[in-house]
Amino acid sequence: MSDHIVEIVVFTVLFVLVSGMGFVAARWRRPDDLASLNEWGLGGRKFGSWVTWFLVGGDLYTAYTFVAVPALLFGAGATGFFALPYTVIVYPLVFLVLIRLWSVAHVHGMVTPADFVRARFGSPTLALLIAITGLVATMPYIALQLVGIEAVLKTMGVTGDLPLIIAFAILAAYTYQSGLRAPALIAFVKDTLIYIVILIAIIYIPTRLGGWDAIFDAGRDKFASTPAPGDGWLLNSGNQLQYVTLALGSAMALFLYPHSVTGVLAARNRGVVKRNMAALPAYSLLLGLIALLGYMAIAAGIKPITADGKTDANTVVPLLFDKMFPDWLAGVTYAAIGIGALVPAAIMSIAAANLFTRNIYKEYIKPDATDAQEAAVSKVTSLVVKVGAVLVILLIDPQFSIDLQLIGGVIILQTLPSVALGLFTRWFHRVGLIAGWAAGMGAGMLMLYNISNPVIKHEHFGGSAFPLAKLGFDTKITIYAGFLALAVNLAVAVVATLIARAAKSPEGADATRPADYTADEGDPRVQDIELSGSH
Repeated sequence: MSDHIVEIVVFTVLFVLVSGMGFVAARWRRPDDLASLNEWGLGGRKFGSWVTWFLVGGDLYTAYTFVAVPALLFGAGATGFFALPYTVIVYPLVFLVLIRLWSVAHVHGMVTPADFVRARFGSPTLALLIAITGLVATMPYIALQLVGIEAVLKTMGVTGDLPLIIAFAILAAYTYQSGLRAPALIAFVKDTLIYIVILIAIIYIPTRLGGWDAIFDAGRDKFASTPAPGDGWLLNSGNQLQYVTLALGSAMALFLYPHSVTGVLAARNRGVVKRNMAALPAYSLLLGLIALLGYMAIAAGIKPITADGKTDANTVVPLLFDKMFPDWLAGVTYAAIGIGALVPAAIMSIAAANLFTRNIYKEYIKPDATDAQEAAVSKVTSLVVKVGAVLVILLIDPQFSIDLQLIGGVIILQTLPSVALGLFTRWFHRVGLIAGWAAGMGAGMLMLYNISNPVIKHEHFGGSAFPLAKLGFDTKITIYAGFLALAVNLAVAVVATLIARAAKSPEGADATRPADYTADEGDPRVQDIELSGSH
């Protein structure tokens, strides 16, 4: 640790300053009363284009992305670039889907995707399934933000669990006090730091390594000398389908996560959402530059930290900065990664808390809860969620927590028929959607259970690339498990809908109207959500 004193001091100072901003955020654009989900959980739904751009960008591009994407390129090569087409595809999808969700939520006072499902299909059961799905998929995602901080601490020689606990305790405190305003304000600092660090890295590090030719040559030579299934300088016939379906499936999953919806619903109007979907691809350029750090690490001869026989590939990027940058700049870089964990973790915990409050507490425990009671429950739940995230990291092998994130993508995809398609059509019967959800979830878990990974010594849940050979095909081709699970979901939903209609099973009442999906700021029909019907 003594060799990293400057880095530790710089990291700590910046971390503390930004945490202070989190507490001050409670007074930023302060409303008369923070005691409502509308204010605490959605920032009053008043964020303009700049705030929303930083908030949503800070939400989607996490600390885990900052360390894991280049680590994937470092270990697996071309497959790691799936993150680029995935982040290019996602914004047109968000434009088509979430702009409609913004409008209907604006009219009815909805806070979560499950609120919409409850109103659209008149089914508390389906809404409960959507809420639980969002909670389960979000929890490991929050935990993974700790992986980024943990990788930085390891690189600086800081060991033990106490620093992680302190970091999340501070996060919990200012999120409790300031709600969504805290990550919205901090996102400005986080993104500015990351942009500066990456621009310096892609200019300065190549000059130290002999230029880009030398960097790419080193990457090609590594994968040529150590061939492994699924890895390589270029995609092969076996993993091309996996690459395409993983990119498409991940894009569809990303905008279904509760934290993605929360960031968009906080926007002031439809124009803000539209402008952001046009501008946010700038982050994809940044992600491409971040990914190249993996090849720089190969050229620099970086070896990931190994402890207790386990290699932590997520330390590749921090180690690269430690080797290439002067101590003070490495400290700034580590702070950027650490702060990059705070923004998404705060938004995710708020989104998860809102799901519990709106779709479990208010629906089943206290239907007559006031706005102030809802806000109070969400605040406490956000603390519980963060404690759970810390326990995931402390009690479970971090490598397994990374596998959990893969599972999270497969899980959240099963909400697509109810949420995304539900915004465009009500053709599906609520019974069909419930049956499809159950089938897709079961198929997804079964496929993930049967995926092994000898490298990390996991017989089950070892990744998301499902071999088609396990379905009886004579091929080495793999496909994204979530993509297949969604196909099963949709097929069952269609068949079950036809059966339910033939059996004249009652359909729930639709509390929305066509005009609700195009409403904009200032619409006189804004009202509290009124849900009726049951299933």
